[in-house]
Amino acid sequence: MFKTDSRLIKKGDTFIAIKGILKDGHDYIEDAITKGAKKIICEHGNGTIVKDTKKYLRDYLTRYYYPKIKHIKLIGITGTNGKTTTSYLIYQVLNQLGIKCAYIGTLGFYKNGNHYSLDNTTPNLVQLYNLLLDCRDCEYVVMEVSSQGLSYGRVDTLKFSYAIFTNLTQDHLDYHKTMENYCLAKQKLFHMLNKDGIGIVNKDSSYYKYFKTDNMITYGMKKSDYQLIDYKIDINGSKFILNKRKYKTNLVGKHNIYNIICVIIILKCLNIKNKKIYKSIKNINNVPGRMDKIKYNNNLIIIDYAHTPDAVDKIIKSVSKLADRVITIVGCGGNRDKEKRPLMGKIATSLSNYVIFTSDNPRFEKSEDILNDIVNKLDTFNYKIEVDRKIAIKKGIQMLEKNDILLILGKGHEDYQIIGNKKYHFSDQEEVLKVIGR
Repeated sequence: MFKTDSRLIKKGDTFIAIKGILKDGHDYIEDAITKGAKKIICEHGNGTIVKDTKKYLRDYLTRYYYPKIKHIKLIGITGTNGKTTTSYLIYQVLNQLGIKCAYIGTLGFYKNGNHYSLDNTTPNLVQLYNLLLDCRDCEYVVMEVSSQGLSYGRVDTLKFSYAIFTNLTQDHLDYHKTMENYCLAKQKLFHMLNKDGIGIVNKDSSYYKYFKTDNMITYGMKKSDYQLIDYKIDINGSKFILNKRKYKTNLVGKHNIYNIICVIIILKCLNIKNKKIYKSIKNINNVPGRMDKIKYNNNLIIIDYAHTPDAVDKIIKSVSKLADRVITIVGCGGNRDKEKRPLMGKIATSLSNYVIFTSDNPRFEKSEDILNDIVNKLDTFNYKIEVDRKIAIKKGIQMLEKNDILLILGKGHEDYQIIGNKKYHFSDQEEVLKVIGR
């Protein structure tokens, strides 16, 4: 198997030099040779010269490796928000029903109860093939397919049995530049459906028409194949009516109901009986880093990955009626879409009783500059800035009185802070437990 990352080269490996957006693999040929690569495939330089290394790689994988994995039914999920939760829930439920399934996405790689982290939501093509080869004993693999992953060709050569579109709201415009470009990048997944593949589309999204296919199932509150008729939410979970059937789940929030509807549709497509579906949905466990709840005195602390304007909007609205006050801790990552920063500030302060803005993976930007971008257009005063995330969490907990909810948003399952090009251990959950003495 090829390696496209010189850091991973071991003696005897073949290194293929791929030119990416930020880095060119040709710059690392000598490093690969030093580490023991026996063969180099490149467009220029020291090695076997080919016209297009990306095409060479795709053709090679298609010819020699795709036949070994083509029996696996791939479920691909794309959208701004909901990819991780929907994917993980499908993985969880299928395995509980005895249908062997693996998961690839933001949370890492899960199979047979084992787990390890991945660098990207959608791994590069070589790494993805290695993972799929490891899944040859699985009937299904559910995976998050990001817009950048699609743009970079990370799922090229693959065919999907199901493609799910959750929603499209502002994010990654630093890369895509326009919402239409962002949408068209995600649309590529639906062109990768196999002949009998099914597209599952959120009809409530204004972009749903971009994802129409000949074999399509729609869902949402608008008239659709799976219509959400009514729902009720409390601190312990959610109840909802889908078409004429009632369901209940431990997960909180309208956004989670939408995620669960996708699970129900997949189960219906697999001809699972209604009683089993109802039981599966009722017994669903929370996804790591998504609406993680910690009870503290008469209050609730919720840790969530929400890091886009739409996700922050949805989660605050979901809990605002469940408490006397909502206190939100949130920030924005560095070297990412700057246009969303003032939107995040406006949404957080308008929907929360109080907000603490803090650092969130500043990367190569100064945290102070990021926070200034968030607050410089605000005309309200129900917020404070605390650059140190650890101190921000402590202050947020100290503000809790009775029947309050503290939302700690942006990092969810992540157990690190990215400062410069280094990762430092940091876990929102660990910090909360330290403060409350558990």
